[in-house]
Amino acid sequence: MKKVRIAGLSVLISAMTMLTYMYALAHRNRVLTHTLYSTSTPTNKLNVFFISDIHKRSIPKRLIDDLRTRSIDAVIVGGDVAEGGVPIERIERNMQLLASIGPIFYIFGNNDQEVGTENILRVMKQVGGKVLINSTTSIPNHPAFGICGLQDPNNGKVEIDKAVDSASGYDHLILAVHNPSFVRKFEENRQPDLSVAGHTHGGQIRLGPFGMQDLGCFETVGNRAKLISNGYGTTMVPLRFGAKPECHVVEVHY
Repeated sequence: MKKVRIAGLSVLISAMTMLTYMYALAHRNRVLTHTLYSTSTPTNKLNVFFISDIHKRSIPKRLIDDLRTRSIDAVIVGGDVAEGGVPIERIERNMQLLASIGPIFYIFGNNDQEVGTENILRVMKQVGGKVLINSTTSIPNHPAFGICGLQDPNNGKVEIDKAVDSASGYDHLILAVHNPSFVRKFEENRQPDLSVAGHTHGGQIRLGPFGMQDLGCFETVGNRAKLISNGYGTTMVPLRFGAKPECHVVEVHY
């Protein structure tokens, strides 16, 4: 009986240790830096910060302080800034912090409707940001670059043809979507210099190579790149394993 109790206690301690590790991992702050050369003889550099799937997390000021040292030209928030139960005040604070490091652009994710898309629109207006709904806008001080955003179908119709038309006139283009499946559909019409997406959480909890979704990645093909992020926050459970949280700075040389 004593051996059984010791074995049970060992299992309990191991489980608690693992849960503590998974919780701590889910709340790490990682900024990955990537580089893209979109022309063979670049004369300009554009620093893009991309963060997606914040969900329930609060962005710490120390992360913002680090990003302020990097001369960010555009902040792209790739959807799911919150989910049901997240107070509007937390969204406001997170967006205010992000807007303090550079011009901010938002695309809707599938969970945003749980806190009310009208609330997110209001917050973005307060911080001077732009919400891209199947539309394209320019980046301050980089007029050759446009950011095209597709909304998530949970928030309305995804009109790829409309988005492609809105991107005409730009020599260079960043495509921002929440669900990476729309990248391929957009690329049937136009090839962006950089595509960014989130949504998958990298599987969030993985067993070795196995997960509900593929791990996030940054891939370059010639002078183009695609970034699928593991995301910053978590959903359903505040735990991660095998899929570290992340946000990104992409240095685009053009």
